Amino acid sequence: MAYLAPARPAPARTRSTVRAALGRGRRVVYLWRRLKHAFSGRETPRAGIRADGAVPANVTVFDDGFPAVTNLDAALLGALRDAASDAAVDGVGFVVNSGWRSPQYQERLLLEAVWTHGSERKAARLVATPGTSAHVSGDAVDLGPAEATAWLSEHGARYGLCQVYANEPWHYELRPEAIVHGRPPMYADPTHDPRMQH
Repeated sequence: MAYLAPARPAPARTRSTVRAALGRGRRVVYLWRRLKHAFSGRETPRAGIRADGAVPANVTVFDDGFPAVTNLDAALLGALRDAASDAAVDGVGFVVNSGWRSPQYQERLLLEAVWTHGSERKAARLVATPGTSAHVSGDAVDLGPAEATAWLSEHGARYGLCQVYANEPWHYELRPEAIVHGRPPMYADPTHDPRMQH
């Protein structure tokens, strides 16, 4: 008869290991429920126009039928329209990829970023909370295509339009002082912006 070594017991799971595993599971369920709730928004009756600020492709700064454009700060929108008119002379068109956003839409974007990047800390480099986002207040716009942001990078300060974050070449805000003093220094990303601190 062969000798069989006694079976080794499975490694003991400490309470902290079990709590950590349960905590991760609860966090995933919590995020899933928040995402599900955030995506329950509905479109307005006119096809393609969303009351939350989401925009379809090829919306310009002159498209008044979209809340993402019309809910922008009036001074920002005026500067954008002036710049877009001048850029058009150079053969460059501005497309609004994102403008004003409802707090619910901003929350949805934040939750998507947390889900994608794995943590709120990492997501904060790209998406602000509804309480701190310049998009929710109508003070920021994300523009494209690359030709438009290149044009604004060169000429935007003349209109007070400035790229605010080095990691977001599409994100512009109105800085009227730039007309006289030039573009202020950029923040590396939103986590370095004092306005984003809670």
